[in-house]
Amino acid sequence: MEARTVKGLPWKGIAAGCVLLVAAITGRAAEAIPTNEVSGWLNKPLSLNDAIEMALRGNANILRSKADIEANQGIVLQTRAIAFPVLRNTGNFTANDPGLTEQFPRIIPISQPDQRWNLNLQLIQSVYEGGRIQSAFRSAQLSREQALLQYQTTVADTLLEVYTAYYDVLLAAQLIGVQEASVKLLGKELSDTQSRFEAGTVPRFNVLRAEVELANAKPRLIRARNALRIAKNNLATGLGYNLPTNVVEDIPLQLSGKLEPVPYDVSLPAAIGKALATRPELGVLRKAEGLRREQIVNAKSGYKPSVQVFGGYGARNSNFSSDLSEQVHGWSTGVQFSWNWFDGFLTKGRVQEARALHSRSIIDLDDTGRRIEQEVRTAYSNFIEANEVLESQRKVQEQAEEALRLATARNEAGTGTQLDVLSAQTALTEARSTQVQASRDYVVALSRLQRAIGELHPRGVEKKD
Repeated sequence: MEARTVKGLPWKGIAAGCVLLVAAITGRAAEAIPTNEVSGWLNKPLSLNDAIEMALRGNANILRSKADIEANQGIVLQTRAIAFPVLRNTGNFTANDPGLTEQFPRIIPISQPDQRWNLNLQLIQSVYEGGRIQSAFRSAQLSREQALLQYQTTVADTLLEVYTAYYDVLLAAQLIGVQEASVKLLGKELSDTQSRFEAGTVPRFNVLRAEVELANAKPRLIRARNALRIAKNNLATGLGYNLPTNVVEDIPLQLSGKLEPVPYDVSLPAAIGKALATRPELGVLRKAEGLRREQIVNAKSGYKPSVQVFGGYGARNSNFSSDLSEQVHGWSTGVQFSWNWFDGFLTKGRVQEARALHSRSIIDLDDTGRRIEQEVRTAYSNFIEANEVLESQRKVQEQAEEALRLATARNEAGTGTQLDVLSAQTALTEARSTQVQASRDYVVALSRLQRAIGELHPRGVEKKD
C-alpha cells in the first residue's frame, strides 16, 4: 500500500498545546461554556477538528485531568518545602495564682511576677537532612513531568473516543441512506408488480411477495434511524456538552466530515518500537519508578543526622517586675542538631518498604511494556483485516448494481423472474451496507492503531495558522 503523509496536526504539537493549555488553566478555574455557544454548534455542520477542539475544552475526563495537574502543583510545593527556610512566629501569655509565685529569701524579698508573656520571631534553615533536600527537587520535577504525561494519556484516550463516536455518526447516517434506497427500490418493485397484476401478466402471489419484502425492509430503516439518534447522543456526551432543553429525542447535529479511508503504511517492528518509546503511559510509569527510587533516599535519611541553622529576635516581660510593660528583648542565633541512634527499627522498616515498592514499580513498567506491545500487535492485525475487507468491497457495489439492472431487464423481457429481482435488490443493499461498514471499520482501526503506537492526531484537517 502506498505510504502517504496524513494531513493534520502532529502529535508533538498536540502535546505541546496540551502543556500550554494546562499552564493557562493553572492560574484560574475552568470557565463554564456559555449557553449560546452550546446551542450554536448544533446549528452548523461540525467538522472532526471542531469536535476535537470542543472535547479538549469540555470532556469530563480532560477536565478532571486538568484538576489533577492543579493538585499536583500543590504536591510539588509540598515536596520542595524542606529546602526552603521556615519563618516562625510564636508567642504566649500565662497568668498564675499568686500562691504559685515564689519569693527569694533575701533581706529585701523579690517576688516573681504572676503573669508572663513572650514573643519570638525565628528563621530556621535546614542545611543537611541526610539527602532529602536534593531528593526533594528531583521528586518535584518527576512529579510534574508525570502529571503532564498522565494528561497526555487522557487526551489520547479522548481523541480515540471522539474519533470513534464521530465515525459512528457518519456510519449511521450513511446506513440510513442505504436503507432508504432499499425501501425506495422495493417500493418501485411493488408498484411495477401491482401494475402488471392489474394488467393480468403476473399472479397475485408476486404482489404479496413484493409487499412482504417492502415490509421487511422498513424495520431496518427504523433501526438505522434509531442508531443515528444514539450515535449523536454518544458524540455529544463525549464532547462534554449538556444539550439544550428544547432538544428532544433527535439531536439536530450535522457533520461535515466523511468516511474517507486514508492510506497508511507502517511496519509492525517500527510500530512496536515507536510505541515503546513514545507512549505516555510508559512515561508515567518511568516517572513513578524514579519517584520510588527517591523514596528510598528519603527513607535512608533516617539513618543520618539532621542539621539546621536558625536566627531570630525575641521579647518577654521582666522576671523581676510585676509591670508587664517592662520587658527584655534581643536577638539569638545558633545551630541545632539531631540524630536518632535507635528508633525502634522505624527507619529500617521504611527502607524495606521503599525498596519493595521500587521493585514493584519496575515490574509494573515491564508488564505495561509487554501489554502495550500486545496492544500494538492486536491493533495492527485488526487494521490489516479492515484494509483487506475494504479492498475486497471496492467493486462489489458496482457489480451488485449491474446485477440488479440485468435482473430487472430480464424480468421485464419475460426471461427472468421476480425472485431474481428481489434477490438482486437484497444483494445490492447488503453490498452498500458492507461497503459503508468497511469504510468505518478501516478509519476506526487506523485510529486505534495510531493510538496504540502513540501518534494519534486529527486527520483530514489542514493545520491552521
